[in-house]
Amino acid sequence: MFVMTKERGLDRTTVSQEIDRLKRLAEDIRAIAEGESPTGDDLKNAPILNHWVRAVRPVPCLVGYVPDHPRPPGTGRPVMTSDLWVLAEHQGWARTLSRWYLLGRPQSTAGSAS
Repeated sequence: MFVMTKERGLDRTTVSQEIDRLKRLAEDIRAIAEGESPTGDDLKNAPILNHWVRAVRPVPCLVGYVPDHPRPPGTGRPVMTSDLWVLAEHQGWARTLSRWYLLGRPQSTAGSAS
């Protein structure tokens, strides 16, 4: 996730590295979808993961109300976005893994400790 503030924009080096990583992931997924298996070269330097289990970990996301969100249909229900990649609150937008969002009003912090 990248957070942009008024004082600090995106670090271009970090963004470039993440773009390259995501391109490699997309290429690998495309190859798998086309029926290809990883090659010996793909796996020869891969680390061995022993005693592994599937797990779930939290990732940054946004939660809020979207009056015309395509899924789930309807209004008045909160949605949880896919993984949050870029948050530019001062510019009024966010980019998640699946789509752009315009940021409306944030949730009220009334009642929270200052």
